[in-house]
Amino acid sequence: MKYIQLENSTEEVVSILNKLLSNYQLYYQNMRGFHWNLRGENFFELHVKFEEFYNNAALSIDEIAERILTLGGTPLHTYSDYESNADVQVYKNQTEGKVIMEYIWEMHNALLAIMHDAVKVADEKDDEGTQDLLSPMISALEKTNWMVGAWLKK
Repeated sequence: MKYIQLENSTEEVVSILNKLLSNYQLYYQNMRGFHWNLRGENFFELHVKFEEFYNNAALSIDEIAERILTLGGTPLHTYSDYESNADVQVYKNQTEGKVIMEYIWEMHNALLAIMHDAVKVADEKDDEGTQDLLSPMISALEKTNWMVGAWLKK
């Protein structure tokens, strides 16, 4: 069996994956801050949930970065790169559960939009590997965000 070389037309896929990586990194760091600084009546419930969210994000981050490398690109890896390439904003010193859950809802929607765009770009470039990577991530995050929405009564 012959190994098929990836095409040189992966630049656009790498670019959008780096955008996704940047957004996931800010999401991850936000989740750590939410986990650490949460106060109030939902502390026990949300503290554990936020840890689950950032642990899942860490796995996704690694898979996205490794896909970028597989495509011959270089994953962004500085916080300044993340901030300049992300739609997700940095949330500082947040302590109130309901407010944090609203931020999470917004961040999930931003991540999902980028993932859907990335799948379209990957489809245009016949990049089944990226599509296969993102499809289960999309399904999992959509389900998670449905649950966040249910918690928020959306």
